[in-house]
Amino acid sequence: MKNFLAGIATAAMVAVATPAMATDIIVVAHGQANDPFWSVVKNGVEKAAEHTGANVDYRSPETFDMVAMSQLIDAAVNQEPDGLVVSIPDADALGPSIERAVAAGIPVISINSGSDVSKQLGALLHVGQDEFDAGKAAGEKLASMGGTKGICVNQEVGNVSLDLRCEGFAEGFGGSSSVLPTSNDPAEVESKVRAALDADEEIDTVMALGASTAGEPSVAAVKAIGRDIHVGTFDMSAGFLQSIVDGDAAFALDQQQFLQGYLAVNFLALHAEYGLMPGGNVASGPNLITAEKAAQVVELSAQGIR
Repeated sequence: MKNFLAGIATAAMVAVATPAMATDIIVVAHGQANDPFWSVVKNGVEKAAEHTGANVDYRSPETFDMVAMSQLIDAAVNQEPDGLVVSIPDADALGPSIERAVAAGIPVISINSGSDVSKQLGALLHVGQDEFDAGKAAGEKLASMGGTKGICVNQEVGNVSLDLRCEGFAEGFGGSSSVLPTSNDPAEVESKVRAALDADEEIDTVMALGASTAGEPSVAAVKAIGRDIHVGTFDMSAGFLQSIVDGDAAFALDQQQFLQGYLAVNFLALHAEYGLMPGGNVASGPNLITAEKAAQVVELSAQGIR
C-alpha cells in the first residue's frame, strides 16, 4: 500500500509538471533566420515559445524563393499544427497554400508583409506595419530635410512589401526619385549605390529598405563619395544606428520585428488554450529613430531585440 500511494503521488507530480497537451505552432517566413533582420523575428518567436510553453518551429527557404516557401507552408499544413504564422511577400504565389491552411481549420496569423491581403486570404489578423504609409512618412521626412532627388535601394524587387515601400517613398518625397534594384549582397549594394551617385551629382537622398543589407552599404558609399547626401533606412542595425549617432545617416524606421514574431506566437498560443484573439490587425511600427533616440537602442539592437 505504501508503494502504491507513493506511485500515485509521483504520477500526480508529473501530471502537474507536464501540460496535458503542448501547443504546436509553425512559423514560415520568407526571410532566413541568419539574416540580421529575421534573426530578430526568430528571437521574438523563441521568447514567445519560452513564455507560453508552446512547441514552435521556425522555417524559411534558403533564398527568396516563393515556390520553396509555398512548399514549406504546404508541409506545415500537412502536420496539422495548432497555429500557423506566415509572412506574405507574394500573395499570388503563396495565397493557395495559405487558403489551404485556413480550409483545414488551422488558425493563421500573418506577419511583416501582406497586411493588404492577409484578411482576404483568411488570416485572423496581421502583425506588422503598413509598408506604403511607412515609405510615405520616410519620403516626407527626407523631403523636409531638403532632399530633391533620391534613389530607393530595393534589394528584393518583386517582394510586394519592399515595392510598396519605394512607392510610398516616391509619393511622400515628392521630388524626383527612382528605384535602384540590387541583390542582398552588401558589397553589391555599396558598389551600385556608389555608381549611381557618381553618375548623377544631383542625387541628394538615399532611401534604403534594410539596415544591414542596404542601409550600412549606402552609408559607406556616401562617405566614399564625400558629398552631403541624406541616408535613411527601414529597420535597424547596431551599425546603422551608430551612423545616425555619428551624423552619417538621417534616421531608421523601426517596425519592431521582435514584436512581430513574439506577438503572433503568443496570440496563437492564447487562441489554442482560451479561444482569445485580438479583434484586428496589430501595428508594430513604424517608429522613426533619429539621433535623439538612436543611442538608446544601439545596445538592444546588438542583442537582437530591436
